[in-house]
Amino acid sequence: MSEMVRVALDAMGGDNAPGAVIEGALQALAERQDVSVTLVGKQDVIEKELTGKTYDAERLRIVHASEEISNDEAPVKAIRTKKDSSIVVGQTLVKKGEADAFVSAGCTCAVLVGGQLIVGRIKGVERPPLAPLIPTGEGVALLIDCGANVDARSSHLVQFARMGSIYMENIVGVKNPRVAIVNIGAEAEKGNALVKETYPLLEACEDINFVGNIEARDIPKGGADVIVCEAFVGNVILKLYEGLGSVLISKIKQGMMKSTRSKVGALLVKPALKETLAQFDASEYGGAPMLGLKGLVVKTHGSSDAKEVKNTILQCIAFKEQQIPEKIAAHLGTAEKES
Repeated sequence: MSEMVRVALDAMGGDNAPGAVIEGALQALAERQDVSVTLVGKQDVIEKELTGKTYDAERLRIVHASEEISNDEAPVKAIRTKKDSSIVVGQTLVKKGEADAFVSAGCTCAVLVGGQLIVGRIKGVERPPLAPLIPTGEGVALLIDCGANVDARSSHLVQFARMGSIYMENIVGVKNPRVAIVNIGAEAEKGNALVKETYPLLEACEDINFVGNIEARDIPKGGADVIVCEAFVGNVILKLYEGLGSVLISKIKQGMMKSTRSKVGALLVKPALKETLAQFDASEYGGAPMLGLKGLVVKTHGSSDAKEVKNTILQCIAFKEQQIPEKIAAHLGTAEKES
């Protein structure tokens, strides 16, 4: 049996906490025997939620945290003052080596700040980015950064490209992943000052497979495996992706229910359609890891249901097995010496 992967889960974070979060943890425990979960939060609330549930008690424990951090709080102040919040306590478990990963659907800003202040950056990493997988016509692509660094520099984007390549090759299994930078045109001379400055730096990187610019319309087609951008652009892409996907799925379902004829057709194509639509379901891909930290911190959607929480927990197994922080540290250290 492989080594047990220990995941600290913020039981109080997210729109559907604690119910959906705890249910996701139980689903993960049922699906895999090589993962254990520490539920971090108010013990009485967690215990009440677990009442009547069946689970392996040897792989589930509770660590009490009396405080919560809300979305409207100043994140730096909250992390520094609310020492007994579920986010701070959970990330401290990672820092101390008592957990291999921390997962939260709670306040994004607090999770990001805590990742840097508590877990800490790998030496040589300038800015840790958030990097979710997004569905494409070719499979999936890594969008990096989608929310951590709104005002990034060219050197940050180069590191994003390197870390993203490591992730895609080791976690997704894409050999020599294609790296592209988001731009308003395919031509090298196009773009704003940041893109124009970054393009030649990426082109000069011998350790990545840089394929040039990518326009937004080519991202869903699978034009690249690693999509590099600063967080402002990345977050807009991600939110548009999610919104458009949900609208299209809704419209398809409505269209199939319009008439008796369409309903009959829907029955015939239902199995194939269900399989296809599942590929564009965000909950299938888990959360967004914060790359470049000494330990694993994963931010999942605030609206996550049990399925997405489960998949985010299971995502941590591959991350741990492939030793992503260690590979990033070794690779960036080598890249810095050569540059």
